[in-house]
Amino acid sequence: MARRYQDVADDSPKVPITKDSFRNLLGIYQFMVPYKSWFLAGLFCLIFSSTILLAFPFFTGKLVDSSVGKLSGTMPTPLNPTAATSFLQNLPLDSINGIATILLGILVLQSIFSFLRVYFFSRVSEKSMAAIRKALYQKLMTLPLTFYDSRRIGEVMSRLTADVALLQDTFSITLAEFVRQVATLVIGLSILFVRTPTLTFFMLGIIPVLVLAGLFFGKKIRKMSKETQDELGKANVVVEETLQAISMVKSFTNEKFEVNRYSTSLDKVVNVALNTANYRGAFISFIVMSIFGGIVAVLWYGSQLVQTGEMSIGDLTGFIIYTMFIGGSIGGLGDLYGQLQRAVGASERVREILDQPSEGNTGSLETQSSTQNSAQNTTTQNHTNSKATGNIVFKNVQFAYPSRKDVQVLQAINLTIKAGEKVALVGHSGAGKSTIIQLLMRFYDLDKGEILLDQQPIQQYELNSYRQLLGIVPQEVILFGGTIKENIAYGKPDAIEDEIIEAAKKANAYQFIQSFPEGMQTLVGERGVKLSGGQRQRIAIARAILKNPTVLILDEATSSLDAESEQAVKDALQTLMKNRTTIIIAHRLATIRSVDKIYVLDKGHITETGTHEELLHTPNGVYGNLVKLQMTEFSRN
Repeated sequence: MARRYQDVADDSPKVPITKDSFRNLLGIYQFMVPYKSWFLAGLFCLIFSSTILLAFPFFTGKLVDSSVGKLSGTMPTPLNPTAATSFLQNLPLDSINGIATILLGILVLQSIFSFLRVYFFSRVSEKSMAAIRKALYQKLMTLPLTFYDSRRIGEVMSRLTADVALLQDTFSITLAEFVRQVATLVIGLSILFVRTPTLTFFMLGIIPVLVLAGLFFGKKIRKMSKETQDELGKANVVVEETLQAISMVKSFTNEKFEVNRYSTSLDKVVNVALNTANYRGAFISFIVMSIFGGIVAVLWYGSQLVQTGEMSIGDLTGFIIYTMFIGGSIGGLGDLYGQLQRAVGASERVREILDQPSEGNTGSLETQSSTQNSAQNTTTQNHTNSKATGNIVFKNVQFAYPSRKDVQVLQAINLTIKAGEKVALVGHSGAGKSTIIQLLMRFYDLDKGEILLDQQPIQQYELNSYRQLLGIVPQEVILFGGTIKENIAYGKPDAIEDEIIEAAKKANAYQFIQSFPEGMQTLVGERGVKLSGGQRQRIAIARAILKNPTVLILDEATSSLDAESEQAVKDALQTLMKNRTTIIIAHRLATIRSVDKIYVLDKGHITETGTHEELLHTPNGVYGNLVKLQMTEFSRN
């Protein structure tokens, strides 16, 4: 888990920390407000544990002095005594056992408060990050399809996973460590300046050079490590492609070719990795030489001060330990700053989604049931109180997809569907059939014209209530990876058992469901892979029956089924279409002979309208030509 997070963190882009970007990061703290008492408790424990640990080098030095008989037994009397200094005066510094007891007490206190710090910060980070994930997912559920059209699903998923994980680590670890290192650096240097100013100035002349050199090497190694990961990723792509198309590889007897291709990729990985290893070896050698060289230099200068009586051996020992603390803090701040930069980038990407406008007038999912404040919302509520009858009118509708504004998909579409009518949309691929359905579902906003439902523009309906009036049985049925019962109940989540069973019976699905050992509790697998095509279609029909929509949309639900499954699905569809306004997207024209009206689309226009018989005898008609083409294809098969 740690390794996986580290890979994510290393691959995340760094964003310069400016006033605005840092404010954006702090904006995420709104999710921590409910847990501010835990956060403050954790912050107190962090500061206390960091501060008390800085007493460790001081008393270690006293222990050394005590061992050589250099202690007087009490602390020197300060000019302005306080309660703290009075407490220090009474510490048992006159014996090795007394000082060792103090050191043990420091370690125990530091351990207790470190545990409490992790305890409090973990609860804050886990609960606040869960709140961020919920808010993100809630927002994703309300965003329009235009948002998803312009982004890959993997990119959106990374907001919920990688970016939130990065923020979680930042709030629970990085910020805490940043505060700890800064406190160690500032307080440690202050102590050294007060106790041993001469040796401190000497030390400060050495450490910055070592730190800067370490940062240079570290940056170079991180860059080369990323190159190694990139090359390894390319090699893994070869494996993934080959295994996914293994039948094709074997068909063309290209096993040797693929092995050579993978070997070539691995050779590149090895070359880059060896280069990285050389730099890493040089870096390690430099660090070892620098650290011990720096210690030798400080010891050399400090030994001279001990020899002249300007400081004791214990003070020198404490100074060395303080120096190690400070050096570690300076070295760690570079990485911590880089992690903060990545966190700023992650917070900006998260805020980008949270600030996206929701589709239609859905608003927040948490406030959809709240009282409407605007006049438009009041009107909207009136439109959704009564059951719609299903009269649909398209008036001069024009549309181009936001991602392809230069391609006019629909041009001046006018059509009327009366309540209870069954109409079909036919035409070549790309004619605009699916686009009409997507506009009716309000997946996109119109460019021009309007769509009316029961004489009211569909934009005036509250979006969720409006979509409750529509039901769809797609050609490619999408089932969720739960049980059959859960998938049917998706059409009406609060449905009781008897309603679900009745819907399954009407969809001609109950018989095959009962044939499974688990019945309704049968798991359908990811996307319904454990069911046949006909079974999935009937589950989808049962779901639509349970929803009981006013307007039904059928996207050629029988086009890819065998004869037996097709007949069962057709019978179920007849039950579903009774007394409903039904729109059928037809690919196989033999299935729409009995509809009330057929609209023929060609290049975004409605070119023909009529019944099957009327259009079949239209001279030079598009529909008649399509029927002839399909009949010719059928006779050939």
